[in-house]
Amino acid sequence: MLRRLHPDQPDSFAFTPANQAWAEAQIAKFPDGRQASAIIPLLWRAQEQEGWLTRPAIEYVAGMLGLAYIRALEVATFYFMFQLAPVGSVANVQVCGTTPCMLCGAEDLVAVCKERIAKRPHTLSADGKFSWEEVECLGACSNAPMAQIGKDYYEDLTAEKLGWILDELAAGRVPPPGPQNGRFASEPAEGLTSLETEGAERQPHNASVDLALRLGDTVKRIDGTETAKG
Repeated sequence: MLRRLHPDQPDSFAFTPANQAWAEAQIAKFPDGRQASAIIPLLWRAQEQEGWLTRPAIEYVAGMLGLAYIRALEVATFYFMFQLAPVGSVANVQVCGTTPCMLCGAEDLVAVCKERIAKRPHTLSADGKFSWEEVECLGACSNAPMAQIGKDYYEDLTAEKLGWILDELAAGRVPPPGPQNGRFASEPAEGLTSLETEGAERQPHNASVDLALRLGDTVKRIDGTETAKG
């Protein structure tokens, strides 16, 4: 797939003070002469700040690392995790379309995205809140079909459940991620069959879902406020 920069670009880019400090800390992790190794985390932070990766952002990161612009552009256009066009202000829905998910109903999820968001991927919804795309394997095959929204996996999806998730996000709420059919993680749908300890107390959510719930909003971009720490 040919990946090009979007024709409409902002005039400039700069990290927020908090994100600038974060970026400088990442660069400092590398020995002299190897600072260019920080390019992926810096491009990623720029995308998290703006929602998508703009040409001024790529140029800004290249300047921070002392790289020719074309070197940074090569990285940005090679990795599909970098969004080269505007995405929804609320969320970009990444539907896994690889074989296990496709066999389990990914086409139904794509149909929801086409109906509820836009006919074509990488296109903003009419209200600008959502965009979607089909991606390659996200590694949650035992919980197929699934989609990544923000930083979280929404697994064991149905068309109806994805529609509900979009409604929740549009209303300003972030529905709990993880399995959407009652499973704790990726155990058999009919319940545990082995390695079960009688009387053992289990937490209501697995560690990934628990972290997402404690953070409160993992769809929100890192905009340089307190969420930029770490």
